[in-house]
Amino acid sequence: QTGRVTLSCVGCAHWPTDGNLARIPRIGRERRQVLLNSAHHERYGIRMERSGYGCGDHFFENDTCLHSFQVLAELLLSPITQDIICDVGMPVMHKNVRYNCRVIFLNGHILLIRPKLNLCNDGNYRELRWFSPWRGEVEDFILPKEIQDITGQVHVLFGDAVIATKETCFGTEMCEELWTPDSPHVHMGLDGVEIFTNSSASHHALRKAQSREERVCYATAKSGGVYLFSNLRGCDGERTYYDGGAMVAVNGELLAHGEQFALTDVAGFFLPLSGGVDSASTACVVFSMCHLVCTAVLAGDTQVLADVRHIVSEETFTPREPQDLCNRIFTTCYLGGENSSRETRKRASDLAQQIGSYHLDVDIQMGISTLLGIFSFVTGKSPQFEAHGGSRRENQALQNIQARIRMVLSYLFAQLGLWARNRPGVQLVLGSANVDESLLGYLTKYDCSSADLNPIGGISKIDLRAFLQHCEHTLNLPTLARILQAPPTAELEPLVDGCLAQTDEADMGVTYEELSVFGRLRKVALCGPFSMFLKLVHKWGYLLLPSQVAQKVQHLFRMYALNRHKMTTLTPAYHAEAYSPDDHRFDLRPFLYDTKWKWQFRCIEQTVRNLSTRVSRVLLDQS
Repeated sequence: QTGRVTLSCVGCAHWPTDGNLARIPRIGRERRQVLLNSAHHERYGIRMERSGYGCGDHFFENDTCLHSFQVLAELLLSPITQDIICDVGMPVMHKNVRYNCRVIFLNGHILLIRPKLNLCNDGNYRELRWFSPWRGEVEDFILPKEIQDITGQVHVLFGDAVIATKETCFGTEMCEELWTPDSPHVHMGLDGVEIFTNSSASHHALRKAQSREERVCYATAKSGGVYLFSNLRGCDGERTYYDGGAMVAVNGELLAHGEQFALTDVAGFFLPLSGGVDSASTACVVFSMCHLVCTAVLAGDTQVLADVRHIVSEETFTPREPQDLCNRIFTTCYLGGENSSRETRKRASDLAQQIGSYHLDVDIQMGISTLLGIFSFVTGKSPQFEAHGGSRRENQALQNIQARIRMVLSYLFAQLGLWARNRPGVQLVLGSANVDESLLGYLTKYDCSSADLNPIGGISKIDLRAFLQHCEHTLNLPTLARILQAPPTAELEPLVDGCLAQTDEADMGVTYEELSVFGRLRKVALCGPFSMFLKLVHKWGYLLLPSQVAQKVQHLFRMYALNRHKMTTLTPAYHAEAYSPDDHRFDLRPFLYDTKWKWQFRCIEQTVRNLSTRVSRVLLDQS
């Protein structure tokens, strides 16, 4: 009926309803300007624009569907959506069943409501908790009264259908459906559909973009056609970040690829900067953001400049260099005690100077001594480090008190640091515990790993080192070379002749490389102790004896069981790694375990004995 198909992107899912309604006309105007300059330019919508994709159990509330229809009413009346086929996402109740749907309309007239056929119910996603997959044909859907008054329609088509025009035919699939073996685009292509749209909420993870691109290209490699893939960008309240990266593929070839990341809101931050790889990585994440902000300001983005001026409370401030902005929104603090070395203090100071953060150097020893003094006054005993003749219990308690007082001081300075400088506002405390340490539980509960946000909580130590190597050159931060060369250490035990006597890998009993392997086998390959042992005997057999592999696997699961309870208090972290042990959403396992793993370890030990017997027989035969 239109003569020409023009699909328009009219929304993005960041925050529910109000925020989306404000964004939709602005984005629609931008797309419309593009359309005026191009006779045939395709754009389309993004997952759950009306409500926001991360509503969680708010999807159970009828209010969410009601407000989504209210926003739809505003869109139907908006002049921005006229003469454009609009494809938008929202939850819809049909016959008292809730569906994740696309609503497709043109000039105030709804053409189709298309429910999702295949729901995502693994990893970070729980769609089956809130929605049902569509299994029917095409039915009539009775529109709410307020929509009837606008469109003049009482019923609209609801179900798995496509839309044909004089020139072409287009159909839509949704996010997970692209990843399923029996994808809707296969059947649509066989049925003559030429344009496929996919509005997705595919979260960012390291090394995921290439897989996404391959699937989009492959969708039209056989049957031909145009595939328009749009992905949510931003964070609407969860730990995942949706990185955008819209794509257009034609006949199996990628024609265009949108940017993955963009600026949203910015804030002020406080970071305990230790001079090690992890905290340096968190600092570089903030500094990278300052680079993005300055680039946007210099490019003339007035909204970003207005946001920056509001946050720093300076009406005339214009950042010329990333360090200018970093100094105003980012406070770093070295929290050192008697067990801290001069080298780490110097590395922290040098990095802070190079990124321009407002840096503090705080001696926490007085606070530690005060707390230990209270304990000694009450009990009459003074705990000692193992190096000074104390027991293991004393040693661990003395390490933990140092770590926990850093958390207390971090929050104190974050809340009152700006006040002390006669500036308004407070800052968010940033954490810097990597995903490998979380997997093993190599952290003190409620220490400085406890924060408001942890930007690197889903990233492995290996990837963090690669990130710092990248930052060293691209951001001109030469101090990072010294940080990368230094052995990772918590610096919680006494120094020996002024030098480190404690390293992270020695404390953990495994290397960071081994932890990454363990993590992927446990979560991605779904291995318990026994199957992990079997895979690693095959993988590491040329380096280690079966008994040595068994010791490593048993140590990992023993420590995992001992420390799993710490994951219940893990700082919210950006999800970037598929083996994240985040207890809150991603890794739904118990937090109380029998640390002996009796049955599993017995199977491992029996297999070690069997393998040892076979090896002995082979060696005997060879001799």
